[in-house]
Amino acid sequence: MSEEKTEHLETQVIHSGEWRPRPEGAVVLPVYQSSTYESNGAKDYDSVRYLRLSNTPNHLVLAAKLAAIEGTEAALVMASGMAAITTSLLALVKEGEHLIAQDNLYGGTYHFLKENFSALGRRVSFFPLSEPGSWEKALRPETKAIYVESVSNPLLRIPDLQAIASFAQAKGLKSFIDNTFPSPVNFNPRSLGFSHILHSATKYLNGHSDIVAGCVMASSEEIKSVTQWLNLMGGSLDPHSCFLLHRGLKTLPLRVRWQNESAMRLAHALEDSKLVRRVIYPGLPSHPDHLRAKQWFRGYGGMMSFEFPGTAEAADGFLRELRLGMNAPSLGGVETLVTRPSQTSHAGVSAEDRRNQGISDTLIRVSVGLEHPDDLVEDFLKVLRQG
Repeated sequence: MSEEKTEHLETQVIHSGEWRPRPEGAVVLPVYQSSTYESNGAKDYDSVRYLRLSNTPNHLVLAAKLAAIEGTEAALVMASGMAAITTSLLALVKEGEHLIAQDNLYGGTYHFLKENFSALGRRVSFFPLSEPGSWEKALRPETKAIYVESVSNPLLRIPDLQAIASFAQAKGLKSFIDNTFPSPVNFNPRSLGFSHILHSATKYLNGHSDIVAGCVMASSEEIKSVTQWLNLMGGSLDPHSCFLLHRGLKTLPLRVRWQNESAMRLAHALEDSKLVRRVIYPGLPSHPDHLRAKQWFRGYGGMMSFEFPGTAEAADGFLRELRLGMNAPSLGGVETLVTRPSQTSHAGVSAEDRRNQGISDTLIRVSVGLEHPDDLVEDFLKVLRQG
């Protein structure tokens, strides 16, 4: 293990991957707004210095920092979280091979696996998140990987991550985990043995709602395979977005720890108020996976959901009346965002599949921002009391 991987996260997000000496003495890495670079005698196509090949200085420094904070050998940054998910799965689950995935997934991931994966010559089987060990029943001779989310979107379920990672290791499977919701502040999947870590860097890693990006962290060999696919599919991140993500990472621990505390305050306030049907937050003892979160996570996160006590139309009215919670998709930014997943993140999932997964039309997802928790609690309870 390298020396910098033993440093604390607060130090890693600032210093890991940075060039020494700094270019021209610049404390902050400049934006290298160049699409091409002088030839360096590259031995293969992927080593040619060219922006689409994701090897500008901004890409390379950022990738080294991302690998450090998740404790992997290498990382690769891409144009979106979905680019990271689809490119990684297509690169590492070959034609004719089989993937096992949890059934309660982010809508874009679920739609890709259910509707497009087979068309591209791969196979997938979904296992019920609520049934321990159900992934073993889905195992086939051609199974090569398993895919889970550390915390599911939007119901915030936490699979038996330790058992799944051990199962993958025992069967020689690649283990993919989307760690977007906890972020490396609250959880490092490598600690349980996961081999491939994915993030929508749009969310907590950047934290300012001003770029779209994604990344994958894994071994150097596996990242090389994903890079070959990315370079042909063209999902590269532009240098200025790399710069913004690089900057956002430096405050990641400060932001997420405040969001942890604020979300806990809001979750308790909503649950105690009896103004909603139920509150879904891993930090609450009422959450079905509270003990798992308590065992594996360093914080419970800034994401929560609750069932609005009324119709979908009334839920929309609640969202419009909030002063601090903005009705918008996405999450992980400095501002509090609220949304009905059936109309945003899971709009591409059929109504039947949403019902089967437990995602109702009155479910409201909340991404708690950096506002003062007292102000957020007052805002939410005031609108709920107005009915």
